[in-house]
Amino acid sequence: MADLIPLYPVRGASAAANRRRAAYYSAAGPGPGAERPSRYQLEDESAHLDEMPLMMSEEGFENDESDYHTLPRARITRRKRGLEWFVCGGWKFLCTSCCDWLINICQRKRELKARTVWLGHPEKCEEKHPRNSIKNQKYNVFTFIPGVLYEQFKFFLNLYFLVVSCSQFVPALKIGYLYTYWAPLGFVLAVTIMREAIDEFRRFQRDKEVNSQLYSKLTIRGKVQVKSSDIQVGDLIIVEKNQRIPSDMVFLRTSEKAGSCFIRTDQLDGETDWKLKVAVSCTQRLPALGDLFSIRAYVYAQKPQLDIHSFEGTFTREDCDPPVHESLSIENTLWASTIVASGTVIGVVIYTGKETRSVMNTSNPKNKVGLLDLELNQLTKALFGALVALSVIMVALQGFAGPWQRNLFRFLLLLSYIIPISLRVNLDMGKATYGWMIMKDESIPGTVVRTSTIPEELGRLVYLLTDKTGTLTQNEMVFKRLHLGTVSYGADTMDEIQTHLRNPYSQTQPPAGGHTSSATPPRKAPSAAPKVRKSVSSRVHEAVKAIALCHNVTPVYEHRAGAPVEAEDAEADQDFSDGNRTYQAASPDEVALVQWTESVGLTLVSRDLASMRLRGPSGQLLTFSVLQTFPFTSESKRMGVIVRDESTAEITFYMKGADVAMSSIVQYNDWLEEECGNMAREGLRTLVVAKRALTEEQYQDFESRHSQAKLSTHDRALKVAAVVESLEREMELLCLTGVEDQLQADVRPTLEMLRNAGIKIWMLTGDKLETATCIAKSSHLVSRSQDIHVFRPVTNRGEAHLELNAFRRKHDCALVISGDSLEVCLKFYEHELVELACQCPAVVCCRCSPTQKAHIVKLLQQHTGRRTCAIGDGGNDVSMIQMADCGIGIEGKVCPARGSCRAACGCRTHPASPSPPRS
Repeated sequence: MADLIPLYPVRGASAAANRRRAAYYSAAGPGPGAERPSRYQLEDESAHLDEMPLMMSEEGFENDESDYHTLPRARITRRKRGLEWFVCGGWKFLCTSCCDWLINICQRKRELKARTVWLGHPEKCEEKHPRNSIKNQKYNVFTFIPGVLYEQFKFFLNLYFLVVSCSQFVPALKIGYLYTYWAPLGFVLAVTIMREAIDEFRRFQRDKEVNSQLYSKLTIRGKVQVKSSDIQVGDLIIVEKNQRIPSDMVFLRTSEKAGSCFIRTDQLDGETDWKLKVAVSCTQRLPALGDLFSIRAYVYAQKPQLDIHSFEGTFTREDCDPPVHESLSIENTLWASTIVASGTVIGVVIYTGKETRSVMNTSNPKNKVGLLDLELNQLTKALFGALVALSVIMVALQGFAGPWQRNLFRFLLLLSYIIPISLRVNLDMGKATYGWMIMKDESIPGTVVRTSTIPEELGRLVYLLTDKTGTLTQNEMVFKRLHLGTVSYGADTMDEIQTHLRNPYSQTQPPAGGHTSSATPPRKAPSAAPKVRKSVSSRVHEAVKAIALCHNVTPVYEHRAGAPVEAEDAEADQDFSDGNRTYQAASPDEVALVQWTESVGLTLVSRDLASMRLRGPSGQLLTFSVLQTFPFTSESKRMGVIVRDESTAEITFYMKGADVAMSSIVQYNDWLEEECGNMAREGLRTLVVAKRALTEEQYQDFESRHSQAKLSTHDRALKVAAVVESLEREMELLCLTGVEDQLQADVRPTLEMLRNAGIKIWMLTGDKLETATCIAKSSHLVSRSQDIHVFRPVTNRGEAHLELNAFRRKHDCALVISGDSLEVCLKFYEHELVELACQCPAVVCCRCSPTQKAHIVKLLQQHTGRRTCAIGDGGNDVSMIQMADCGIGIEGKVCPARGSCRAACGCRTHPASPSPPRS
């Protein structure tokens, strides 16, 4: 029956109109007797979708059939035509189109192609690749003066003064001294040129600072130091820990024993979650670093593209028989502008300069013009019209006697002071003073105004588009609550958990030395445990152990001062002291959970790809073998791990994930849904933890099926997921955790004040949907009384059509939409989506790429004509900041590579405290 329901509700219409609409819908789809299609089969019926308009108002339902069919074309017929279109802005569109056409002819873009890159031999590259330099400047030495003059005289006000000043060179029109006209105009131009020169020089210095960073380049003769701008495709570059990756590379080797490393990508995609990257196994196994030049190998890389989440390539070694071929994916890449978080990495450069992912996702800088300048320009045109009218009247009063044309121009010059040039001077001086006052404001110390032409725009904003990570939040997770179903533990009762956790280990004393895995907790009775109700201590112990084991966290120990690097290779020599240990993970939630287990007595002391070691409350070490790991994905919304306890040989499958994914996996309970709702209302990020005990036979059967699925060449991901799902049945629910993402200071009252001022706030983030929704609630971007409409994932026009109709029926609700769904909707229903979104009190866009952020800003400017402001703190926010009418860049601990973000900002705030107001 659901497939036969019309797309639009019909209310208050006549029976005849209803019949006509029913006939219309019947013509657009199969009848009741036909085979019922899927709800989303409309993707193959584009012709029918063209006839099914997305109506934007209820009045459309009352129209008759003829009006109904013409609704999509209503906006087109109202467009201006002919001379009216040309006068009202068509001339500007034509001029811009001609200029773009000439620029494209003069600067034809080189076609991007796939490439073969030989290791350590850049001279073998068949094509010439761009320089690996960052450039945020608007002009160069030759285009500076013409560019600045064009930007000034494209406004009618300045052009008017130029024409008036030039008229004084004509003797018949000369009515005064030249300096009375040229001195004020020259002063204005001099101030403007000087201001632009200072801003441009600052951009040049920032670019030079980034391009001059030194990196170690591996050559046949050893290591040499090269500047970032001198790196070429094919070079082998060594990047140290906490150093920015200068160009797009394929990951060849690392100093880490596991052959993997973590990188921070907050400057690329806005996520501060550390990403795990894996080195090419063929090069990682080489005995020494210099052996990279003793092999004959190359990397085949796809052509440069925008997508930062995918990569296809191959690694081939030809000097062995048979040749070694290894497929490359996104986990083998190191994109430019990311930061190495662990170890030292060696990579081969595959993309440089304009072909890197980060630069391709960054728009070119543009000259921003304030709304006050545009309004002043319009007022100048009106005054000029009045001036012409007065001059005509004066000539008419003389009866058009004599050379009246010359007299008309003289009257124009005599009355030209109606438009005072001092207005332009005062405006520029006022902007400079306003910018100076912002920088000297004691309430926002450290603020720097980087564009002195638009400081007044801060008072005329309508839309505020903000990043999430580092802007609204500090990205510091704190464990807040543990719920076991019948008992809940908060921040003030964590000591009870320590007491419960100490009991299972109290019977076994740690052996001498404390560094052995022979000490184990007491084993459970195999038959009695499932039949009797477990004690609170036993349930707490199982929950904490599951949290301590089910994660992707890796403990890292810093080198002791003066200790050689090789000392780390000997596990016995590692310093397992708490003060020497830090945690690395792909999510800050994971780190918060592991840090909490450490605080209650169960500490993660070491981990690699095959094993994990925990230290109990009494100091004994517990060793577990990691048999399988199932990473978190946005589709599954859960992650799992299968471990074997080395002391008892027990195999356990642990899993944790979002409540929407885990509720159907765990055994029946009557408290999970209610408690998840309670924690969500408190702004906590929830995770459901469960486990399942496996026998040796069950695991061996699973491993064989899992290995076969991974070797499949067709639908590999679906087959692997199906095998894993065979284990996800009737799992034992252990606990529910609540973690809080710390907000920046005063975020909630600031957002409230902005809303009261009539400013609409949109949050654009590259983070996951669940995280973005949680932060929107906790920051009060979405009030508790408002509903949230989560836009379902859509992949084609039919799905987008249905989802937009479902969203249109909602009233006064916030919108949460992902970047992929946004891309599909903008392709087919751009105007409708923007119109609906602008009616929402708040909008959250998650999984947005840098170019999508800029596109959203541009759409708001085009469809609403309102002033927009973008706030961000990372390199992935540069495009959005550049596109907005006013951009604000924030420097904080989440912004280690600040050069690109600084160069794009209209103004910058430099916090004086670790958690400053970010508004």
